[in-house]
Amino acid sequence: MITETTPETLARTLFVSDMDGTLMGSDSRLSEFTANALNLLITRHDMHFTVATARTPATVVPLMSRVKARLPFVVMAGAALWNPETQSFEHVQAIDEPIVTAVIRAFAREKLSPMVYRRHGNRIHAHHCGALSAAEQTFVEQRQGTPYKQFLLNQPDYTTGADDEAMLIFAMNDYNRLKRVADDIREHIQAEVMLYHDIFDPAMGLLEIYRAGTTKAAAIKHIVRQINAQRVVAFGDNRNDIAMLQAADLAVAVDNAVPEVKAVARQIIGGNTQDAVARFLLNLYSL
Repeated sequence: MITETTPETLARTLFVSDMDGTLMGSDSRLSEFTANALNLLITRHDMHFTVATARTPATVVPLMSRVKARLPFVVMAGAALWNPETQSFEHVQAIDEPIVTAVIRAFAREKLSPMVYRRHGNRIHAHHCGALSAAEQTFVEQRQGTPYKQFLLNQPDYTTGADDEAMLIFAMNDYNRLKRVADDIREHIQAEVMLYHDIFDPAMGLLEIYRAGTTKAAAIKHIVRQINAQRVVAFGDNRNDIAMLQAADLAVAVDNAVPEVKAVARQIIGGNTQDAVARFLLNLYSL
């Protein structure tokens, strides 16, 4: 529990929330209640708030469009910050090209083809060779037409666009198949590997590969220095939130969090469908 909630203490606190399964509801959207609560706290009470997510700006920007954000968003699980005021990437953690090649070969041994996300200016080019899984096809269809991301599909190989920095290697497929790839990469390649079950379909896995040392927690440190925060309160629900929660001064899990997240949390609040993060924050500010 936070025991000191004086204005001076809250003014030195950075609040960071995961999005999917934590800040957002079951429809993967911010509720009107949560958006209004965040705006009240940010604009009238100068709350330092941001989100830390595996999502890219292509979906973070529209999802957060109703929030009067003042701080950079931690995107792509810490591979970069996104400045909503300048509409630009900051603190990019690029994956070295030999690592990209080695990771693609690990996927190929399982007869899978990942997407390689490259920063093309302040836009992402998502490169892909071969066939998409059914989940990936749906994923692409839902994200076409955004000004922040372009999918470059059916390419003959992954060398196209290699002049652009690789930020993420990503795949959605059967969890067990992706686990074999993840285990292979962890054993032979120096990279940050995040594998977790889809929150809507546990049989489906999501595998994300980043530059070694890339975490939400590491990216949050940049924002802490920027605003000279003295305390971090973090909210999460899934395995890729664990490092962020462990690094926070107060780790808060929503009630729907996986057991591993609840195990590292110091406080458990209501579920994501109950606007629990927003209600927790309003209570801190006695609102």
